[in-house]
Amino acid sequence: MLRRTRRTEAGEFLAEGAQAVREAIGYQTENPGTVLDLFVTEAAATRNTGLIRLAFAAGIEVTQVTDRAAAAMSDTQAPQGIVARCRTIEVDLATALAGSPKLVAVLVQTNDPGNAGTIIRLADAVGADAVVVAGDAVDPFNPKVVRASTGSLFHLPIARSDDPATLLEKLAAAGLSTLATTGGAELDLDTARSDGLLELPTAWLFGSEAHGLPAEIIAAADAAVRVPIHGRAESLNMATAAAVCLYASAGAQRG
Repeated sequence: MLRRTRRTEAGEFLAEGAQAVREAIGYQTENPGTVLDLFVTEAAATRNTGLIRLAFAAGIEVTQVTDRAAAAMSDTQAPQGIVARCRTIEVDLATALAGSPKLVAVLVQTNDPGNAGTIIRLADAVGADAVVVAGDAVDPFNPKVVRASTGSLFHLPIARSDDPATLLEKLAAAGLSTLATTGGAELDLDTARSDGLLELPTAWLFGSEAHGLPAEIIAAADAAVRVPIHGRAESLNMATAAAVCLYASAGAQRG
């Protein structure tokens, strides 16, 4: 289940750690059948007795496993000993964009799982309506993405789109203004906010850490925006820039 092809074939993924498991169990209460099994070592069961009780109450089968078996289900140096096997909770794009969304985070060819998971967590924190993963990007159910999201992927719709260019058309059809993040943009975030641009329903487009957004996506977006740097730092990493942009939109939309 640690390999993408295996996850895709099975339609399943693993959520490791107490926080991710807690959120999975919470999701299970409203979406029965999401959590298929919970695997826990003796030590982890002792540390998480309340969580184990929640799992039993939710009708989830709990299986005690050895430390070695738990390590085989983890891709970390220090496995936490508690892992939920879940059905993939991805939704289609139409479902993710239904209901007049106000704020959506779009990961375009984002290949760093830590950044992807962090942005899912950020989108959840600001009250965004959905996250869309576009193009040749990291699998949102990669164990590192799931871990970095700290359970937030259970809180908001996660969808995929193979073609970023077509996605922009669908975002526009959903009433969303598309803003491309790039350090070379003439328009900065402060000006975009003072001009009222951030008060509009918005889909923020974030690219890869190494290469940013493709030039054709920047050109096709409604506007390109940069985060202003007032000090001497050369740049911001993608997750930090995403946090600034998403919080700026959320604040502007709330007045």
